[in-house]
Amino acid sequence: MQEFIQLLKSRITSGNILEREPMSRHTTFSVGGPADIFVQPGSVEEVQWALQCSRERKVPFFVVGNGSNLLVSDEGFRGMILNLGRNFQKIQVEGELMEVQAGALLGRAAREALDHGLTGLEFAAGIPGSIGGAAAMNAGAYGGEMKDVIMEVLVLTEEGDLLRLSNEEMDLGYRHSCIFEKNYIVLQVKMKLQKGSAEAIRERMEELARARREKQPLEYPSAGSTFKRPAGYFAGKLIQDAGLKGFRVGGAMVSEKHAGFVINAGHGTAADIAELIRQVQIRVKEAAGVTMHPEVRFLGFSQDKIVK
Repeated sequence: MQEFIQLLKSRITSGNILEREPMSRHTTFSVGGPADIFVQPGSVEEVQWALQCSRERKVPFFVVGNGSNLLVSDEGFRGMILNLGRNFQKIQVEGELMEVQAGALLGRAAREALDHGLTGLEFAAGIPGSIGGAAAMNAGAYGGEMKDVIMEVLVLTEEGDLLRLSNEEMDLGYRHSCIFEKNYIVLQVKMKLQKGSAEAIRERMEELARARREKQPLEYPSAGSTFKRPAGYFAGKLIQDAGLKGFRVGGAMVSEKHAGFVINAGHGTAADIAELIRQVQIRVKEAAGVTMHPEVRFLGFSQDKIVK
């Protein structure tokens, strides 16, 4: 592994390379053991070099933005984490078009849209993720989704080639795109917004912020809504009706404020959270006959421990 790290360092000079980096520092659940190698590339070329090294040396890798939809095991990740957060933050606005690098947070992009009097991104202001991850999973809230504003994305293929995908080519659906299926890495998102009233945009963002504070357990580490919405149902109501509000496994708990949120209520482990998610699936299935699928992605878990 030291030889691999030296190979990375030979070309990654504007970025950062850390060893045995705790993933609890890089996920909104605030849990997760160490990654063998944690790389923050400083440029697209450095991302390409990291991928090339990974392919040649057969070192597993995983791409992380803000870690807001991710549960990393307590054992961590045996391989390389590519973090496109700190060095991929640029936002450019021209007319009604906004180009945002993958590491920029959704909240920052929404505020930038407000500053330019552009509407369409208000729904995203309170989502804690980065724009790259949001595009990959078609994040949404309060009636808005990324597919409503995405014009095209710039991605890196497994082979290290740059590729532009249109909205249609992304195959965007409910919490779905082709990005994960094809192992693409989102580098930049171009969005088409609309001119609007800055006052109306600000009022809508403030309205949604109030709703989040009132209804969501923002004071606890979580990954936001834990489960996808089953067709014809609301995840939170199914969980509440199964009597699971406040249900705990170790330090993990189903929020008493909003049953759709699994939270780290204090000193929870990734194992606690994973088991709680599994128990919720079992009990909702027993109570309502509905299968719950997590929005959260699992990293570093053995196959028999992964919740699907």
